[in-house]
Amino acid sequence: MAKFASDFVLDGSLQLVSGANRMVALASQPATYAAANSGALAEAAMVSGDFSITNGTVSGRKVVVASKLGLTVTTAGTATHVALLDGVNSRLLYVTTCPAQVLPSGGTVNIASWDVEIGDPL
Repeated sequence: MAKFASDFVLDGSLQLVSGANRMVALASQPATYAAANSGALAEAAMVSGDFSITNGTVSGRKVVVASKLGLTVTTAGTATHVALLDGVNSRLLYVTTCPAQVLPSGGTVNIASWDVEIGDPL
């Protein structure tokens, strides 16, 4: 018997990710909201227009996260991860890796557009 998940179900998870109001660059993978919040090297405010839910590249559905350019680096370090945070509810929503980049304090950094994809059931 085939497996199936409605786009409505997949979009529900992606809508939770789209509820992020902050995106932060980090030097390591955080395990908690507190770790992501305190470890931010640079950050951007996020609004609903920064997220677009559409068909997945491979299958299923995805949310495209908008790029953020010219973010001020508040703490020096080597960025290796990017996280989406819900600051209202103190939630770590999603973490991904990024190409390692040395960030000098007071400099700027660009975070390119990226996707969160949920594939169809196999």
